[in-house]
Amino acid sequence: MPDASAQDAASPAVVKAADQLAEAARTRTACPPVRGLLDAGDLASAYAAQRLNVRRGVDAGRRVVGRKIGLTSVAVQRQLGVDRPDFGTLFADMGVPDGGEVPAGRLIQPKIEAEVALVLARDLPHPDCTLVDLLRAVDFALPALEIVDSRVTGWDISLVDTVADNASSGLYVLGGAPVPLTGLDLRAVTMTMSRGGEAVSEGTGADCLGSPLNAAVWLAAELAGRGDPLRAGDLVLTGALGPMAPAAPGDTFEAHISGLGRVGVTFAEQP
Repeated sequence: MPDASAQDAASPAVVKAADQLAEAARTRTACPPVRGLLDAGDLASAYAAQRLNVRRGVDAGRRVVGRKIGLTSVAVQRQLGVDRPDFGTLFADMGVPDGGEVPAGRLIQPKIEAEVALVLARDLPHPDCTLVDLLRAVDFALPALEIVDSRVTGWDISLVDTVADNASSGLYVLGGAPVPLTGLDLRAVTMTMSRGGEAVSEGTGADCLGSPLNAAVWLAAELAGRGDPLRAGDLVLTGALGPMAPAAPGDTFEAHISGLGRVGVTFAEQP
């Protein structure tokens, strides 16, 4: 990852926004939106704040393992009042085992969504990445749960807020049975996510920018254009297939995605 936004090169506004979000994450106490610190619609500064905190994480010993695409579902865009996708960085320490438990107090105000994860076998270095490039690069797919979280009080976010906040990343859960893309139509997959056996979210692959593959092509082109391309071995969370659901202590969620299987997680009770 290029060190294009080291703290000494960032603007004071970017540093202040990154500091505010980092402190909220450290203390598990939500903070005011950062859009008041950055110009409205200034996505360049929002991504600079995101990169600054990612760089701080790497410097502290965290390991980057991939990227997530956010806001690919129209339903989720409507929930959050935004109109385009974004992306964030995934660290190894954000992974929760399938069937595992999220410790109480680990997150501030978690929500959960089901999606398709892709793992790459080849680099995707071209800003004009095509679907063929992507299909050649993907090693396998997995069912996934993304547990999103916002460091901003009450999820009162604009696109600038969520971008600066690492695309509202929290944790992720991956199913354990890899599936090759051969013969698998990701546009046609269906998803049902349940809480305690009751369905709380439904959708299809087509609800993710028309297909999870479209979302991944968008991400690959976007990152390559920024000089920080997807690499072999990267994990890509391609985006929600349906609406997010709030998660509370004691909740157990399970998602079924046709052709890919199931994945589940429990949120620990408060001590």
